[in-house]
Amino acid sequence: MTNVADSPILSLTMLGAGQEVGRSCCVLQYRGKTVVCDAGIHPAHSGMASLPFVDELNWSTVDAILITHFHLDHAAALTYITEKTNFKDGKGKVYMTHPTKAIYKFIMQDYVRMSSSLNDSLFTSLDLALSLQNIIPVSAHQLISPCPGLSFIPYHAGHVVGACMYMIDIVGLKVLYTGDYSREEDRHLVKAGVPPIRPDVLIVESTFGVQNLEARDVKEHRLVSLIHKIISRGGHVLLPVFAIGCAQELLLILDEYWRAHSELHDVPVYYASNLAKKGMAVYQTYVHTMNANIRARFARQDNPFIFKHISHLPQTRDWVRKVAEGPPCVVLASPAMLENGLSRELLELWAPDSRNGLIITGYSVEGTMARDIVNGPEEVISLKGIPIPRRLSVNYIPFSAHVDYAQNSEFIEQVNAQHIVLVHGEKTAMARLKGALQTRYSNRDDVEVHTPRNLETLKLNFRGERVAKALGKLAAKLPQQDSIISGLLISKDYTYTLLDPQDLPKFTSLSTCVVTRRQTIAIGVGCSLIQWHLEGMFGYVETGRDTDDRVVMRIMDTLVIRKLSPHELCLEWDSNASNDMIADATIALLLAIDSNPASIKKFHFGDVKLLTVDDSPWILVQVDGSEASINVSTLVVNSDHEVLKSRVESVLNMAVTTISSLSESYTSGERRLEICH
Repeated sequence: MTNVADSPILSLTMLGAGQEVGRSCCVLQYRGKTVVCDAGIHPAHSGMASLPFVDELNWSTVDAILITHFHLDHAAALTYITEKTNFKDGKGKVYMTHPTKAIYKFIMQDYVRMSSSLNDSLFTSLDLALSLQNIIPVSAHQLISPCPGLSFIPYHAGHVVGACMYMIDIVGLKVLYTGDYSREEDRHLVKAGVPPIRPDVLIVESTFGVQNLEARDVKEHRLVSLIHKIISRGGHVLLPVFAIGCAQELLLILDEYWRAHSELHDVPVYYASNLAKKGMAVYQTYVHTMNANIRARFARQDNPFIFKHISHLPQTRDWVRKVAEGPPCVVLASPAMLENGLSRELLELWAPDSRNGLIITGYSVEGTMARDIVNGPEEVISLKGIPIPRRLSVNYIPFSAHVDYAQNSEFIEQVNAQHIVLVHGEKTAMARLKGALQTRYSNRDDVEVHTPRNLETLKLNFRGERVAKALGKLAAKLPQQDSIISGLLISKDYTYTLLDPQDLPKFTSLSTCVVTRRQTIAIGVGCSLIQWHLEGMFGYVETGRDTDDRVVMRIMDTLVIRKLSPHELCLEWDSNASNDMIADATIALLLAIDSNPASIKKFHFGDVKLLTVDDSPWILVQVDGSEASINVSTLVVNSDHEVLKSRVESVLNMAVTTISSLSESYTSGERRLEICH
């Protein structure tokens, strides 16, 4: 294996939900990839003011938008982004789970209808339909790769049906984005688990800050006791809820309580939402995503979402006033923030009567009526701007499926990320949670806690590692320390594989080929001289003959030389870096043979004999029947053949020049010049 280190930077920018709750939108940018997590609106605002800061991003560069769940503050801005920005100019894709897409469709249709009635719509129903066509549904634990270098896996997040957290892998950097999540198993949902992969960065909600909530059984007892008390005094009970989500949990609790208390059988419990009625069909379709208790009941043909004591409120003409003026009842109505719609109408009708009661069961965003009324104002302002005295009781019993401090801090510790980024929390609550976490990890230098504001880009440095996996023959033997592994490094989708060339077709769609090179050169010497020079350079030269009886020489088992004719050679070799180097050296040697002094010394004459005459060494040279003798001591040449004598003298001068040093050659040259003068 091989490791290649670098120091890339992850840029994280909150276009919403930075030190606030609402319009969740987190942008991750790393090594040329851009991922957006969630695209919601702010429930305390309307129109363009409710959107994330969408103008701060070039949406055509986005590779993927990941939606965690169907709540408006996490998903309602998606259609605006896909249809009103330049998102479609790029190659980005949108993902959410199957249940989320099914319920998102109904919620957004209702949202468009409500916005149109208030003349404050961001997009049309046609825009919504076009946007829905481009949403890709995924399943929990499914590995998805939108483009090379980017992949993600959804994990169950609890919170609502279909909600997920995303483990995102961007070129090896792992980021876990939780969205809204719950670590407490309720009556129908599984709790969020800890992903098996340790991320480098954890982006986690901080909704409740350092607040610890009551145990579930305590909350349930408080809720049903309070409802029973309000009904006993002749009042009406209003439970403002999200149409789909926490409402289903409350319906299960109330239906079970009504079954156990016969004195309440004549008191109706209404679920006032057409959207909720559509959503119940989705709940029954995706029962396999719920907890073991719900799955077991379905297996027994016992559908827990067919309620015996709860009915859908018929929305006939003036139905709201008829319910408000009728006998005691319980109404679950949306929206949860009491900004408009059915829940707001009932609040304005029931607020003056002290027998009535309002129970806030979910988290209330700052700036909404639900948050303001918990503080106990003496009056509420109607949608028409008229003050209404508030005499009904107001209680807050949180059933929203968010983690409290104990659950959140435990999850953060188990995930064990190097960087903890807190989002989806009000500034004060987030600051307190940051302080608590910093105290918790005060003895660790490797953990950092961040609380970015909206549009504040957080830059995180990492020592990235790229790992190449050795496969096939290279992986057959375990390498030793400091050993060198040689092979082909294959890069695909930012993953690296090291292979023996012979394994390439087996593990990839690639194949290998061999480039055989041939070079023909003209030469005027015989094979013996060629072999002599080659042996001088390479040490050993294998010789033989081919099927055509031509002389063949093989050098270092890589280069083959064939004698095509008396004056023509053909060199052949398989091209690669080392073989090409051997071939280049051989060609250079062969082209210089004719002018090489060593060639002249060895092969310009025939038989050469060493003789001793009068105790002096002589060399006898014989060429074509003529002889020349050379006195070794004086280098004097004697011969009756003047041409041969001249030729031998020339060779001797070349030999002397070859073996002499540069200084000797220079000195002798000066002497020759003096003699000439």
